[in-house]
Amino acid sequence: HVQLVESGGGSVQAGGSLSVSCTDSRRTYSTYCMAWFRQAPGKEREGVAAIDSRGGTAYADSATGRFTISQDNDKNTVYLQMNNLKPEDSAMYYCAARTGNLQTGRGWDVPATVTWWGQGTQVTVS
Repeated sequence: HVQLVESGGGSVQAGGSLSVSCTDSRRTYSTYCMAWFRQAPGKEREGVAAIDSRGGTAYADSATGRFTISQDNDKNTVYLQMNNLKPEDSAMYYCAARTGNLQTGRGWDVPATVTWWGQGTQVTVS
């Protein structure tokens, strides 16, 4: 059983930075992919960035060059650093996890492939 606990987020003005983190408190598997998704009101949930147990990373086009995903394996924690934030980045950000790597199955950015979800943390850019 996986429990994903998120922290961070908040409100910032356009051009500012925020970070969110996600701790997998009950990880028992060695091969995994952890990702951040976001969902704005009235929009579909979309993948933002992902990292797998090999250290491979992937980003949505909207996040490339502005967001950085990283992990601390000793803490089972994944971080998403978000810079140069834009109002369109405003959304609920969800941590997601599944076994396998970035390329497993239909891809890291497909919500249907996610096994475990965090509770979400709000990011608001004004």
